[in-house]
Amino acid sequence: MAYVFPGEGSLEYFPCHYGSSRILFRGPKRDIGRAYVAVIGGTEAYGKFVPRPFPDVIEQDLGLPVVNLGCMNAGPDVFLNETAVTQIAADACVTVVQLLGAQNLSNRYYAVHPRRNDRFLGATPLLRGIFPRVDFTEFNFTRHMLMSLQRASADRFEVVAEELRAAWVSRMKLLLSRLTGRTVLLWMSDAPPPSPTRRADLGQNPMLVDSEMVATLRGQAADYLEAVISQQALCEGVEGMAFAPMEAPAAAGVLGPAAHREVAAQLAPVIERLLK
Repeated sequence: MAYVFPGEGSLEYFPCHYGSSRILFRGPKRDIGRAYVAVIGGTEAYGKFVPRPFPDVIEQDLGLPVVNLGCMNAGPDVFLNETAVTQIAADACVTVVQLLGAQNLSNRYYAVHPRRNDRFLGATPLLRGIFPRVDFTEFNFTRHMLMSLQRASADRFEVVAEELRAAWVSRMKLLLSRLTGRTVLLWMSDAPPPSPTRRADLGQNPMLVDSEMVATLRGQAADYLEAVISQQALCEGVEGMAFAPMEAPAAAGVLGPAAHREVAAQLAPVIERLLK
């Protein structure tokens, strides 16, 4: 059954800092003074509403501390802007890098918050020139802004989408170059990476990332795991999740415990091979 609690803080995330980073990560804090595995990622790695996200599950399987460096709604920028975090990830025995969406990063058309990457800070003159009738002061979040631009003009939106795809590849290559240890690229979604297309599907997750983009990164990683969540796990919905009544819509929009268990079951053997 779903665990529903009446107030805020329905699930204790034990927020903690690592090194000199200002980011609050999910705890309890792990010991990085000995051998450990690190996970860099977004909402899925963080495990919002999930009592035991996949980093916790693989920690039990591996018998090593797993440092959860997942950030809610993260893009590559949050890690590139925090050298303390990338250093912790680089020092791990193995680092899992979740493939994140391409919408939450600064680019030639708009800027995002350096730590809260889903926050839209403003449009550049280039974007205002492409969409002169759009009032960009109405937007606080990247997803809302991009969906509005696509509705305004699907053709003009593709110019922005191509910029985001190119910026994502460049930024992800830079991130991987800073992780000098053994890395595993993790695709975690309800479908495999789609083929490149000229019409972006903004309902896809990770947003705007296709198979060609993923292929360009695979040579920089020791391994790649494509974890496609089963329909059975997806159908469990919020089963086993912890949230307050007001959080129910948000909880329904993220992957639940069954999906996290599936990913952990596939990921742990990959990490174990790299640890040998």
